[in-house]
Amino acid sequence: MIVVTGATGNVGRPLTQALAAAGEQVTAVSRDAGPVPDGVRHVAADLAEPTSLAPALTGAKALFLLLSGDLHAPGARPADIIALAAARGVGRVVLLSSQGVATRPLGPSRIAMRAVEDALRGSGLDWAVVRPGGFASNALAWAESVRTRGTVAAPFGDVGVPVVDPADIAEVAAACLLDDRHTGRVYELTGPAVITPRQQAEVIAAALGSPVRFHELTRDEARATMTRFVPAELADDTLDIISAPNPPELRISPDVEQVLGRAPHPFHNWVARNIAAFR
Repeated sequence: MIVVTGATGNVGRPLTQALAAAGEQVTAVSRDAGPVPDGVRHVAADLAEPTSLAPALTGAKALFLLLSGDLHAPGARPADIIALAAARGVGRVVLLSSQGVATRPLGPSRIAMRAVEDALRGSGLDWAVVRPGGFASNALAWAESVRTRGTVAAPFGDVGVPVVDPADIAEVAAACLLDDRHTGRVYELTGPAVITPRQQAEVIAAALGSPVRFHELTRDEARATMTRFVPAELADDTLDIISAPNPPELRISPDVEQVLGRAPHPFHNWVARNIAAFR
């Protein structure tokens, strides 16, 4: 049995679907109930309280570990989840980490994630780490303003990074959970091309067949919005990247193609699958 945390989110949902379609027994874990594929067991747990995950881990052979934003905050102890998995007899953990662990190692949230990676490496378990850059699905933050006002508001409108489709992250994670060849590997996941927020707005407009205006936020305005949902340290680290990406953050990684045997999905592919959110 494979346990998927964050199972109702942008990565966990397609990962759960892929594993179930492959015939695996899956336990989907999230804080709140959500739709899961037929035959998939759902367990409510809050990873901020690692012991709440214990019932889901009973009999599990593998765990996909996705840490929500609050587990990046000072005082959080996400490494306790890895220790719990080992104690419960889980054999393999695939960790959703961050590209910034390598490209911005001194950022506070990156230091915390590096500690989780190190704990996993030292756990004695089989492991793999996936480090995505920016998510294409972050564009869902604009869905309400596009629907109601025909506007995308974002900072640094003409600064781009190669955002990655969460479906690609999920497929790579599934491969790591199911195939021993990926044990001990670290994969950096990006999309196929650098794309700016203004260009993303243009792609959404083209898919809708109607104009979408771009409004550029200041860094302070963007930070005020982000810190309503994630710790300030994570917001600041993210803003540092999207304001001035360094060469490694602009690099198109070959890892999606290496693992899946195909190129990563472009942003317009993600938009086409999710256009209903913007209508």
